[in-house]
Amino acid sequence: MNIDVLCVGHASYDLVFSVSHHPLDDEKIVAESFLGCGGGPAANAAVTVAKLGFTAAFAGYLGNDIYGEKHYQELLEWGINTDLIIRGSSPTPLSTILVKPNGHRALVNYKGDTQALCVNAIDFSSVKAKVVLFDGHEPHLSLPLIHDLKKSDALTVLDAGSVHEGTLSLMTEVDYLVCSEKFAVQFAGGEITALARLGEISPNVVITLGERGLIWQKGQVQGSLPAFPITAVDTTGAGDAFHGAFAAAVALGMDWENILRYASAAGAICCKKIGARSGLPSLEEHNELFNHQKKAPN
Repeated sequence: MNIDVLCVGHASYDLVFSVSHHPLDDEKIVAESFLGCGGGPAANAAVTVAKLGFTAAFAGYLGNDIYGEKHYQELLEWGINTDLIIRGSSPTPLSTILVKPNGHRALVNYKGDTQALCVNAIDFSSVKAKVVLFDGHEPHLSLPLIHDLKKSDALTVLDAGSVHEGTLSLMTEVDYLVCSEKFAVQFAGGEITALARLGEISPNVVITLGERGLIWQKGQVQGSLPAFPITAVDTTGAGDAFHGAFAAAVALGMDWENILRYASAAGAICCKKIGARSGLPSLEEHNELFNHQKKAPN
């Protein structure tokens, strides 16, 4: 299997409700619209990579239930290599997402008895990828794989969405540590402190800050990049799009400044539609925004 980007981690099925406001205690409200689609950080990143014209594979778990089958078929439709997906009797994780008119959201995730895959659940020996993206949700698989990848030319990226066992075990091992604002607050109380601390343990650090853009440290050099100006409809999946595009740009061999712009454009486009999967940018949409605004990080 020769691919541009392998995405290892979480897949879910998203139930997305557009609501006028988040319900109060004992309040019953009616959704204005509904969308059901595949989700999960690594799975969404894989779809982003494919939509941007690169080859991608997803490694992780999907149940044999209706939600797992729907998601599996979506991945096939987008041309994702599914040879590394494990199917089983445990439920496919579900996410119920309530989206307000201003794009802010509330999310409830359910995994049931579904556990992280064991260390030998997937055989990666036949896989040759330029970049491997991890979201930390399959720690037993991911750490041994990272150690094996150090013997190859593959580069590694961690999507550190929050502080948990997986992200903590992988953050010191990857070539690119790309964190959310939530991770930075949990890890060090704030993004500036986190950037300094993370820069001591990783050669390339990015902290995404939503509508405030991002900050970064590469070696001893720090900088920032403003967000692309858009009107947000739903921020769900913006981070997943960012990480997928980031990995694709690394696979393409872009310079650092354009890697950040390339990823930021993908994240911005994702905010313009309801639902993470439906908001992931097409190649045409991405090219239009990426090529239109050439402002580089300072």
